Amino acid sequence: MDAPSRDRTLIGSDDSSLEHFKRPSREEAMEAVRTLIAWAGDDPRREGVIDTPKRVVDAYGEWFVGYTLDPAKELSRTFEDVQGYDDIVMLREIEVESHCEHHMAPFLGKAYVAYMPTNRVVGISKLAKVVEIFARRLQTQETMTQQICDAITDSLRPAGVAVLIDAAHQCMTTRGVHHRHVTTITTQFTGVFKTDATLRQRFLDFVNKR
Repeated sequence: MDAPSRDRTLIGSDDSSLEHFKRPSREEAMEAVRTLIAWAGDDPRREGVIDTPKRVVDAYGEWFVGYTLDPAKELSRTFEDVQGYDDIVMLREIEVESHCEHHMAPFLGKAYVAYMPTNRVVGISKLAKVVEIFARRLQTQETMTQQICDAITDSLRPAGVAVLIDAAHQCMTTRGVHHRHVTTITTQFTGVFKTDATLRQRFLDFVNKR
């Protein structure tokens, strides 16, 4: 089973047909873009947009590269020699660039990720990579927050994980209700971050630290 299918199973999907979905060819994807250009009212043969299908497909390859990456692999190399360190490990202000799965519009923001190690830690860049992998897929912010938390929990078996994402959704700011300067905050806490209010508050204080 591929990585996207495993992730969907984790969040409760029982649609086994996802495993058998055939990925279209590059030319089929480009033809779909031409169709959208025509549907929007323009001529896909016009000089200004004739190369747009190629550019869009290239951009999609970058925006959605997360489907080809495995967060568990990124977290597989850990270190046990931490010289007795037993406090929070946290990354602040990790860039989040993702796309809403409902409108395929971008949502942009910051992620704050922390865990309480037990007997092993992971390279800090790997935490940022996990955020990037899940962000580079069609997402809801709520699901992505949970996926990041689950990936760290499954791979590191820490005493607890805390994740907060603060993002602005262009499906809300550029269409629909057109409310600008509004962000969405999602959080997920497990283990000691869920049971210990003082520790949870320390995490939130670190999030708000300027």
